[in-house]
Amino acid sequence: MDPILDLGSRYNLSVIEDACQAHGAEYFSAREHRWRRAGSMGQAAAFSFYPGKNLGACGEAGAVTTNDETLAREVGMLRDHGQSSKYYHAVEGYNGRLDAIQAGILRIKLQHLTHWNEQRRRSAKRYDELFAPMAGSVRVPYQPAWSKPVYHLYVIHTPYRDELQKHLTEAGIGTGIHYPIPVHLQAAYAELGWKRGDFPVSEDAADQLLSLPMFPGLRSEDQRRVVEAVAEFASVRSTG
Repeated sequence: MDPILDLGSRYNLSVIEDACQAHGAEYFSAREHRWRRAGSMGQAAAFSFYPGKNLGACGEAGAVTTNDETLAREVGMLRDHGQSSKYYHAVEGYNGRLDAIQAGILRIKLQHLTHWNEQRRRSAKRYDELFAPMAGSVRVPYQPAWSKPVYHLYVIHTPYRDELQKHLTEAGIGTGIHYPIPVHLQAAYAELGWKRGDFPVSEDAADQLLSLPMFPGLRSEDQRRVVEAVAEFASVRSTG
């Protein structure tokens, strides 16, 4: 984030963090010589509380964090029909208010977030260790020293993603693809004229990333079963 914040400062740009999958994640700022929480560094940050997130509600929910009082007031108006006070609409807005039942669920679950994140980190480390002998055929997530991720997802990289997913599905192991179509190839942005090959790194990620089971309470024996199934696929493919 330091280089991004420096660019924002240099060119007078606002930095908005996408922290939707980073509840509790941390970044070490070399500039400030301290760890910073995701969602606390930019002018504002967006958090998703979709049920599948590390901190999830029981329906659609989310939040914006900011230290800017003016921005907080403007965001508050936008999510409440643009009202500056009841029945007084200063701007066009929408109904994005968090209902009380979702807030209540989140308040209880927030107390467990740190523990759940630690469980995810332990599971990620266990995956790393189990996949170590397969370094030539499967790439695991890279964790730089300046980060403390919370592993909303554990994503591996393989050029045989679709075949591997089929193999795991047949073995009764659930997986996910996040996300199969890069933004520049979405129909919504066709007018921009981007085509396949313009952003090869994004396209490579969309074609080759596979999310493995990851959640608090994931058992070590289940992780071994997942990795054994991946190893079986790699072995069959290398000899076939």
